[in-house]
Amino acid sequence: MEELNLDLQLNVGAHGTGTRLPPIEEQVISMKLVTPAKGTLEISKEKDPELFYLARSGLGGLGVIAEVTIQCVERLELVEHTFVSDMNENRKNHKKRLAENKHVKYLRIPYIDTVVVVSCNPVSKWRGPTKYKPKYGKDEALQPVRELYQESLKKYAAVGTAAQFSPSNEPGINELSFTELRDKLLSLDPLNKEHVIKVNHAEAEFWKKSEGYRVGWSDEILGFDCGGQQWVSETCFPAGTLPKPSMEDLKYIEDLKQLIEREGIPAPAPIEQRWTARSKSPVSPTSSTGEEDIFSWVGIIMYLPTMDARQRKEITEEFFHYRRLTQSRLWDEYSSYEHWAKIEVPKDKEELATLQERLKKRFPVDTYNKVRRELDPHKIFSNAMC
Repeated sequence: MEELNLDLQLNVGAHGTGTRLPPIEEQVISMKLVTPAKGTLEISKEKDPELFYLARSGLGGLGVIAEVTIQCVERLELVEHTFVSDMNENRKNHKKRLAENKHVKYLRIPYIDTVVVVSCNPVSKWRGPTKYKPKYGKDEALQPVRELYQESLKKYAAVGTAAQFSPSNEPGINELSFTELRDKLLSLDPLNKEHVIKVNHAEAEFWKKSEGYRVGWSDEILGFDCGGQQWVSETCFPAGTLPKPSMEDLKYIEDLKQLIEREGIPAPAPIEQRWTARSKSPVSPTSSTGEEDIFSWVGIIMYLPTMDARQRKEITEEFFHYRRLTQSRLWDEYSSYEHWAKIEVPKDKEELATLQERLKKRFPVDTYNKVRRELDPHKIFSNAMC
């Protein structure tokens, strides 16, 4: 399973977070590619570099990556700093944050001027406080969310729409994590904008009371509890260079939040924003010839907090409406393209043709198809999209 997961991460250009850290395929030194027409090929930047760079993020269409050699570093102890900012303060210090932190991400909360900033740096290079006692404990941080949940249970039970969620049926409320509480809150009325805004406010309060530092190994600190089942659309677009960020990344978010408010989208939190360095692989969303180019990744989300088929269908329809609005209003303006793993293939033939034409503007589709015909002439690895 771990080998399959690595193959998938390489093929779709999966990424972490950090302006000096490229997507995972940039760590590959060499690989063995098993192809239908030419058998097993050993390739590297010295041996067949054109195929090597193409196959590192090859979308599974060129062959099976049977073996990779990856450059690694020892795992690090990191200091994570979480704090809440606002748009004005964030705009003022944005360039500095991108330059000074090994890892940094922003969690934006729709309908609220709240920016949750999460930065991580090696303990060995940390210049901040060596000890920090959080102002609030875990229970205090969760209290606003718990209170809203209890209030909402009573409200929806009173009108007969959530009798199954009555407080008497929730003996373990104090045992639920933040993401579990958020899922339960949203399940009460997931497409009611006013209800979702209340949940977002409670989330903002949770983050304000979660400010502080923690120290741990990189595999522990860099993980993130995203919650339960969900629809996600993640796009990537250029954000200037590390010495001179364009600030288009912040403008994108401002435009996105205005779009949400203007259209009344019941958008839950967070809108997640991260950054990476460029990749030399031509099919990567961050493909660039500029060594100092940086890219911003923005993810929008809608949760599927219920197993009710009708409700899930309605959430799905609303999410794709949300996604289509961002595509029509923002993507072309910011040269934004979806993460390969997040693209949903349209059922409509015209929409599929439009998507294919759009991808041709950004990626070397003709070159990719030429190589694919050589390696896989009988289209064993092909699908309806390519």
